[in-house]
Amino acid sequence: MTDFYRALDVIFGVEGYDKIIVDEGGLTKYGISQRAYPDVDIRNLTEPQAATIYQRDYWTPVQGDKLKWPLNLYVFDAAVNQGQNAAIKMLQTAAGGLSVDGVMGAKTIARVNQRDPQELGALFMARRALRYIGTRHFDVNGYGWFARLFRVAANAQ
Repeated sequence: MTDFYRALDVIFGVEGYDKIIVDEGGLTKYGISQRAYPDVDIRNLTEPQAATIYQRDYWTPVQGDKLKWPLNLYVFDAAVNQGQNAAIKMLQTAAGGLSVDGVMGAKTIARVNQRDPQELGALFMARRALRYIGTRHFDVNGYGWFARLFRVAANAQ
């Protein structure tokens, strides 16, 4: 199994495999919301269609294939839950010695891959937690967001 499908399995686990919910993003299935994807038939979205969206719009922009496990899972999940740009900036900050520009370029990938993926992963997840604290509606959603971090980390093994 490739790292993408390994990570996708974790994402589906925290987002809900076939759960249809209505949240701030409107109708949502597999973590794909109607607000983010207004032209997608969310109610009839299949797992392979969701996988295509995740790979194209989240995994590829953060260059998950060029990162080591479990860091690629953590960055992918952050892109899904907190946005691609924010995920890359948090990674650049955690890695240190980089311009924090939100661009997953060669310098970022080289610097990140010089670091121990477990250690950098812990620093990255700490950055995510700190960012959640400053996010609107933390008082309502913070418990769930932190639980997500812990579930993702627990499933990274």
